[in-house]
Amino acid sequence: MNAETLASALTAAREAAAAAAEVILHYWKRGVDVEIKRDATPVTIADREAEQAIRKLLHAALPEASIYGEEYGLDGARDGLLWLVDPLDGTKSFVRRTPFFSTQIALMDRGELVLGVSSAPVYGETMWASAAGGTWFEGVRVRVADTDDMAQASISTGNVKTLTTDARWAALGAMIRDSNRIRGYGDFCHYHLLARGALDLVIESDVNILDVAALAVIVREAGGVFTDLDGQAPTLDTRSVLAGTPAIHAEALRRFSPGHGGVA
Repeated sequence: MNAETLASALTAAREAAAAAAEVILHYWKRGVDVEIKRDATPVTIADREAEQAIRKLLHAALPEASIYGEEYGLDGARDGLLWLVDPLDGTKSFVRRTPFFSTQIALMDRGELVLGVSSAPVYGETMWASAAGGTWFEGVRVRVADTDDMAQASISTGNVKTLTTDARWAALGAMIRDSNRIRGYGDFCHYHLLARGALDLVIESDVNILDVAALAVIVREAGGVFTDLDGQAPTLDTRSVLAGTPAIHAEALRRFSPGHGGVA
């Protein structure tokens, strides 16, 4: 993908996120009925209409790209150019009137994530990034902190339910003990904080790639490291996250590795 096409795609993704925000805020104010999908997760008319608005704009801007969305699945092939869309990441929060939800839009080019837009409409907060273009927060370029000592690190955990039955749970406990402080901001929030230097490490064991694809680009282009808990780069099959400043990520990955500390 050349620079001109990438810039055009980023503009389209930002416009699509803004269009989704209008839909989401409309239903946030008036309230919605909730349906339960086959996978036991909730969905609302806000999810569906937001994705429809996103798909319309993305397809018009880059018709050669496929789209893989949370609500309407895959339209096209998985290889080549592929949009990854979660129109309302955090539907459970949305329906419980908790403002920790966002719109996530990313573009993958032959398996590599090349741009991401993360929009949290209730917060009025948007971040975006593109390959070699840096990470931007409301028009200002941001970077991760330079924290390199676990004793000074701020850690945030999100969905870690399956990690509680993993041998690495003991390693997480040791990191919490050795860190400066532990928080549980969750969803988009802790990745935004990480990218702008307000947090040093994010750990999640239960995610979907649509939840985090855009955030992976945002953290990476802000100078951070974003992998799964095994240190692998994100793919369509990614289910966990270890993201942080370079030094803290490396230390966390070492602690999570087999044979270290309490890890079997």
